Order: sequence, then C-alpha cells, then structure tokens
Amino acid sequence: MDIVVNRDMGPHPGDAEVEIVERKGLGHPDSICDALSEEFGRRLCLLYQEQAGAVLHHNVDKALLVAGISEPSFGGGRVIEPVQMTLAGQAALEIGGQPLGVPELADEVVRQWLGKNLHCFDANRHVRVTSAVRPGSAELIDLFERDGESVPTANDTSCGVGFAPLSEVERMVLAIEKRLNSEETRAKDPALGEDVKVMAFRRGDAIRIIVACAMIDGALRDSADYQAAKERAAEIALEAARKVTALPLTIEVNAGDDVPAGRMYLTVTGTSAESGDDGQAGRGNRVNGLITPYRPMTIESVAGKNPITHVGKLYNFAAGLIADRVVRSLPEVENAECRLVSAIGCPIDQPEIVEVRIIANPDEAQSGLAREVENLVREELREVPNYSSQLLDKTLGIDRWPLRA
Repeated sequence: MDIVVNRDMGPHPGDAEVEIVERKGLGHPDSICDALSEEFGRRLCLLYQEQAGAVLHHNVDKALLVAGISEPSFGGGRVIEPVQMTLAGQAALEIGGQPLGVPELADEVVRQWLGKNLHCFDANRHVRVTSAVRPGSAELIDLFERDGESVPTANDTSCGVGFAPLSEVERMVLAIEKRLNSEETRAKDPALGEDVKVMAFRRGDAIRIIVACAMIDGALRDSADYQAAKERAAEIALEAARKVTALPLTIEVNAGDDVPAGRMYLTVTGTSAESGDDGQAGRGNRVNGLITPYRPMTIESVAGKNPITHVGKLYNFAAGLIADRVVRSLPEVENAECRLVSAIGCPIDQPEIVEVRIIANPDEAQSGLAREVENLVREELREVPNYSSQLLDKTLGIDRWPLRA
C-alpha cells in the first residue's frame, strides 16, 4: 500500500475567482431516490441480522422515480397519476427456501420515508412501488461470504474521493437548504415544499444564490399568497446564509416564474416528482451533501450499496473522513483532498494506493508533516471495517457534513 502526500494542490476553490456549488434538497426526485436506496439497504441489513444472524450479500443501489401527473390549483389541486417508484438491485431473497419478504420491505420503506419526510405527500395514494430486486451473482456472494478473514474483502475495484474543510460558499449552501427544510420552517410556513434546490455561484467577493422551492397549492389562496411565500423563502435563505458569510449576496427564489402569465412553481405535494420531474439514484448530491464542480468528485453511486464490502461506498466515506481528520489534527494544513483506489478481493482496510494532497501554511509546516499525514491515514483506514455498524446506527451517513455525527 502506497500513501502519497502531494503538496502541489493549486488554489483552493474558496480562494479562486469563481466558485460554483449546488445542493439538491430533501424532496428533489434524485434526493428521494438516494434516500430510499440507502434506507432500503439499511433496513435489509437489519432484516438479515434478525433472520440470519448476519448481513447477507446485497446491493440495492438502483432506484428510478417516474414522475406522476398532477393538476395543482390554488386552494388545493389533485394528483391524477401517482409517482412510480422502482427499487432494484441484487440481494438474498430467502433463507432455506423461505422468502424474507424483500418486496414487502421495499414497499414499506418507500411509504414510510415519503410519509415521514414530505408533509403534503399521501404515501398511500400518491405512489406505486415496484421491487425489481433479484438474487446476486455467485462470484460476488462468494467474496462477501468468505470465512476465516478478520477483515472483509473488497467486492469491487473502485475509487473514492473526498476533501476538507468545506469552503464558505459550500457551508452556506448546506445551511440554506437545511434551514428551508427544517422542522421549524415547516411548522411556521407549510406552504414551502420539501423539493428545494440551491445553486450558488461566487465571482470574487459577490455571491448570487438561486433557490428553487416547490410551493404547496393547498396552503395558498392566490398568486399574491404565492408571491408572499416566495419572499418568505428568500428571507429564510438570507438569514441562514448570513450565519455563514458576510460577503455581499443576492437571492432569487423560483427564477423561472412568470406570475402574471400564470407560470409558477406550484405543486400539490411539495415535490416536482408529482408531475414531470423524474429521479434516479446517483444523480444528485455526493456523499457530503453537495455537488461541487470545483472539487474532486466521483460518479460512484453510494446510496444502497452494502456497507460491509462495497468499497465504492466505503472509500468515498474514508476519503472525506481522512481529509477531515488531517485538517482537524494538523493546524498547519489549511486544506486536504484524498483519493483511494481498491482492488477486488483485497482487505477493505488496505487500498492499493492512497493519495493525500494538502495546502499547508509554509510558516507553520514542519519537516515531518508528510509522516504525520501518513499516520492519520492509517488511523482512519483502521476504522473502515467499523463503518458498517456506524452506517446502520446512522452515526455515519450519506448526504450530510460532517459525515460522522
């Protein structure tokens, strides 16, 4: 195993002339697919532990949301055709010839999550659920079930990337979406739906923020109410942003509206999934909850992959946690990026190569800095076999920062 510490990182995105950051919020169709894949995988693990005494092989990282059809109207519209939600992947479906009820679990997970997280979505009427889970490949099952090994072996050749700390704009984007979708906001303003997307771009010291926020027709009487709800959303976003940054900024909500012409982001359920906007797992936020084109990213879809041996999942967590550990532990390191590559069949705590790139304050940097970074890398790699239990109890989780609670 090689560990490379590269100090030639270039300018940090927060110091560059231009920076772009995006987050797809809780009720965005892509975010829904990620959340459902991950929760389905977590619940499968718990089911396997209960029924078999151990987690069995599975990867349920494929999810497709086909949008429904709706007729929103001030005062309350209707959903004509429900959302079609399909969960797919490979998993053990039975033990000793006895079905484990995986299709039923998929249906339960979808309806429970949607009912809990989308306050105007009727999880009994507004969604149809299909389970397309099939038995896994014999080769991968064999890798998963090998006995006599103290550390699980990787079931894929894959890479993971991560970085730390978040820039001011990145932290601001997270804060805005979290605040708009907070319980406090929902209690005060039920007209704001959960389908929120935040796009921020900074040029020099000036930040422009565009927020898309689905509005719920049943909580609005007319276009004046709608306009007032947009203004409240902008005020909430501004308040959240100001807790992170003092830079000059402008905020626009639902930039595509033409209210006089009747074009508004009006929904029945609070998500665009009800009409015209499909979703798919892996197309949204990366594991840290952000879409960051100025940062290293991978297209690996993390949600729903098994937390025991799938390094496509584990190494994206490890990379972010290594970068965060380096920055937190070494005051002279201002920024860090980490990349890891696995080889199928090798222990999950022994990647083929780890590269850590850092920006360090030259006035504080020590000659032994590379060795200190290497030690921190090894410390976090020893934690990788423990990620599975942390994911099951949600102390480690996707779509959030920090990754570990």
